[in-house]
Amino acid sequence: MTDQEVLQLYINIAPFLAEVCGPGCEIVIHDTKEPEHSLAAIYNNVSDREIGNPLTDLAKDIIAKGSYQNADYLANYTGRNKQGEFLSSTYFIKNEGRLIGLLCINKAMTAVQNLNHAVANLLELFHLSGCEETEYSESLDKPMASLMRERIQEIIAESGISPARMSMQEKVRIVHRMDDEGILKVKGSVSEIAAQLLVSVPTVYRYLNKNKL
Repeated sequence: MTDQEVLQLYINIAPFLAEVCGPGCEIVIHDTKEPEHSLAAIYNNVSDREIGNPLTDLAKDIIAKGSYQNADYLANYTGRNKQGEFLSSTYFIKNEGRLIGLLCINKAMTAVQNLNHAVANLLELFHLSGCEETEYSESLDKPMASLMRERIQEIIAESGISPARMSMQEKVRIVHRMDDEGILKVKGSVSEIAAQLLVSVPTVYRYLNKNKL
């Protein structure tokens, strides 16, 4: 393919990239064989440039130093002009290893910066920008004892039989299931299990020593 044919492929895809990336994201194609009139296509124009404008100083530096020879692109560097700041990336368009053009994506950062400032001001206004260390701390999780009681209730309820009507073997199976889940390792769990199953604490331990059927 000729250089112009390769370059045209990128020019053809530029409107698609502009549509996908959104109006705050500028898509530019440069033809590097004409450095002083290189800008061949531009979509979502946020840098206020025109077709036929020259290469940027960075682009000229890249070409002069041959930076493109060992890389395919430069990503996420800062760009600036009178319109503001940009987060820019440049893809090196090559034909058989020769640089023939640049695909540049410039994201306008003004709106993002304004939002960051607004959020920072809001956080500062309500002293939400950071919590100072104090002698007090609080866990907002449920206490372990409460979680343990709820899980015991759930397991008993899942059996579909009230403890008052359960056979001994049914209670044995429930105790073994709780033991399998590690509930009995929680402090106070044995007395809680005994209370909910309507048995004594020693009985719970006896159930543990029985085989579950």
